[in-house]
Amino acid sequence: MTAPDEELQRGISLHRAGELAKARHVYEQILRRHPRHSGALHLSGVIASQTGNAQLAVQLIWRAIEVNPANGAAYCDLGSAFKQLNHLPGALASYERAIVLDGGLADAHSNRGTVLSELQRFDEALASLDRALALRPNFAAACLNRAHVLKALNRADAALEACDRAIAISPGFAEAHFNKGNLLMSARRWEEALASFGNALAIRPNYLEALLNRGIVLKELGRTHDALASLESAIAVDGRCAEALSNRGVLQRELGQYAQSLESFEQALAVKPQYPQAYCNKGNTLKALNRFDAALACYERALELQHDYPEAHSSRGVALTEMRRFEEAFASFDTAIALKPDYAEAYLNRAMASLTLGRFSSGWLDYEWRRRCADVTADPASARFTPAWRGDESLSGRTILLWWEQGLGDTLQFCRYVPLLKSMGATVILEVQPQLAGLLADLPADVVAKPGDAIPHYDYHCPLMSLPLACKTELSNIPYPGRYLRGDPARIAQWRASLGADARPRVGLVWSGSRAHRNDHNRSISLSLLLQFLPPEMQYLSLQTEVRDADRATLQQRPDIVDCGAQFGDFRDTAALCECLDLVITVDTSVAHLSSALGQQTWVLLPFTSDWRWLLDRQDSPWYQSITLYRQERLGDWTGALTRLREDLLQKFS
Repeated sequence: MTAPDEELQRGISLHRAGELAKARHVYEQILRRHPRHSGALHLSGVIASQTGNAQLAVQLIWRAIEVNPANGAAYCDLGSAFKQLNHLPGALASYERAIVLDGGLADAHSNRGTVLSELQRFDEALASLDRALALRPNFAAACLNRAHVLKALNRADAALEACDRAIAISPGFAEAHFNKGNLLMSARRWEEALASFGNALAIRPNYLEALLNRGIVLKELGRTHDALASLESAIAVDGRCAEALSNRGVLQRELGQYAQSLESFEQALAVKPQYPQAYCNKGNTLKALNRFDAALACYERALELQHDYPEAHSSRGVALTEMRRFEEAFASFDTAIALKPDYAEAYLNRAMASLTLGRFSSGWLDYEWRRRCADVTADPASARFTPAWRGDESLSGRTILLWWEQGLGDTLQFCRYVPLLKSMGATVILEVQPQLAGLLADLPADVVAKPGDAIPHYDYHCPLMSLPLACKTELSNIPYPGRYLRGDPARIAQWRASLGADARPRVGLVWSGSRAHRNDHNRSISLSLLLQFLPPEMQYLSLQTEVRDADRATLQQRPDIVDCGAQFGDFRDTAALCECLDLVITVDTSVAHLSSALGQQTWVLLPFTSDWRWLLDRQDSPWYQSITLYRQERLGDWTGALTRLREDLLQKFS
C-alpha cells in the first residue's frame, strides 16, 4: 500500500468515528502533496457536505470525478450535495449517473427515490426505493423514505407498515418513530400517535419537531396543560421556533390566558414577521377578547401574506359576523369553502350567520357540517349501521332513534319534534343525557333512554339537531312554540309546601352558566350586578346549581334570596320549581329553554353577540311564546338590558 493510501485509510477511520475535523486535516495533508488525489478530494467533499458547506462539497466532489469519472459513489455523494442546495435536477442526474456506473448502490437508488418524491413523481420514486430495498433489505432509511412516498400516494396503511419495518430494522431510529406518529396523527389515532412521539423523544429528548407534534396531539386529547408543557419544552430547545411560540399562544387562549397568548404571538412574529398562521391565531385571541377591529386587521394581514389561507378567511368571516357585517362575512366563508371544499368549520360558521338572520333553509343545510367538526359528540354505536332519516322517507309504521349530541339546552329545545314525528306514524326512541331522562319521560316517545341503555331495533336514526332540516323548519312553522314539557305534579306539590305561603311574586334567578362554554365570559354576569337592578318587592329564588366563589359570598350576604339549586337532583326538580314561580330571569343557559318549554314566563338576558337561535334584534322568539329577550345595547355593557328588565318587573308586578 502506498503512503497516500495508508494516510487515506487513517482519515477514513477518523471519519467513520465522527472525528470530522481530524479526518479533514488528514485529507488536506494528502491533497497538499497530491492535489489530484481522487479519494481525498471526494471525502473532503463529503465532510464539507456534512458540515453544511454544500457549495464547497460540489466543487470538491466534482474535482474528484474529473480525476476518476467511473466512481459511482462520488456521483452519489455529489447528488446529496446538490440536494442540500435544493438543486433537484442536478441531484437527480447525479444519482442516475451513479446507478449507471454501479447499479448495486442501494444509497443511490434510495436517494433517487427521495428526489423523485420531491418532484412529485411518486410512482417512479416508489420503484426506486423498492430497488434499494431489494439490494439491501435492512435499509431502514429507504423504508422511511418509502413511507413518505406511500403517504403521498394516499396509501396510509402501507406507509405505516413501512415505518414499522424501519423501526423493526433499527429500533433507535428516532425519525421513523416520529413519522409513524405523524401518520397516526393524520388518521386521528391520537393515543397511538402520542406513544410514537414519546418513543422518538425517548431516543432523542431534544427532538424539536416531536415536541411540537406531541403538543398538538395532547391538545386534541383535551390535555391542554400537558400540551402546553410540551411546547414549553420545544421552546426551551429553540427559543426562536416561531411555530412553537404560536402554538403556545393558541393553548394559552384556550386556558383563558389572553395576555400571555398575545405575548406568545408577538414573540412568534418577532422571529418570523411574515408568518400568516401567527397573525391568524393572534386574530382569534383578539376576537375572543371582543376586540373585533384589531382581530380583523390581523386576518387581513394574514391574507396579504397568504391569500389562499382558508382558515384566515373563515375566521375573518366570524369577526365580520360579530360586527354584523353579514354580507362581507358570507363572502369570506364562501372564499374559505372555495379554497377548501371539505372545510367543515367554515360551513358551520356560515350556518351560524344564516340562522342568526333567520335564513333557515340554507342555514340548516350548512349546519349539517357540524357532524364533521372535531369536537362533535359521537353517534351512538348502533346508529352507524342504520340509515339516517333525512325527512324524505315515510315514518309510518317505522321506528326512529332520536339522539342528543350537544348541550342540555339543545336537547330541551329540539325534543319538541318528538310529537311531530309521532304524528307521522313513527315509533320514537329518544336517547338523552342522564340529567334529562326523567323529565323527558312524559314526552310521547315510546322509549326514553340514556347513553348505555339497551336500545330496541329501529329503522332510522337522526340527531336531534338535524330534525329542523329533516322537517323543513322555517320561521313560520316552528313546531310547538307553546308548552311541550310538564313538571312532575308530586314534585311541584313538594316545592309549594317547602316554599310556603308568600304574597310576593316569586322570581327564579340564573345569572351564570358553565365556565366551559366558549362564550361564557360574554353571557354570564355576576350576582352582585344583577341584584343592583332587582326591586326588593319580590321573593327571589336562586336556581343556580353551580355557584362561583364571588357569587357565593354575595348569596351569604343576602339571606332573603332562597338558594334552591343545591336541592336539585336532576332537571325534574328544576322543572317542578319553575312551575311554582311567577317568572324566571336567566342568562342564556339550559334553564332558559326548560322554563320556556314549560310555558313559564321567562326573561332572558343576552349578550350583544348572542347565540344564533335568538336571531337578531328581536325581543321575542319564534321558538318560545312565553319568552322575552333583553339584549345588551353595547358590547360588554349590561346596563341598558338590566334597566329595561327592572322597569318591566316593576310594571308587571305593580
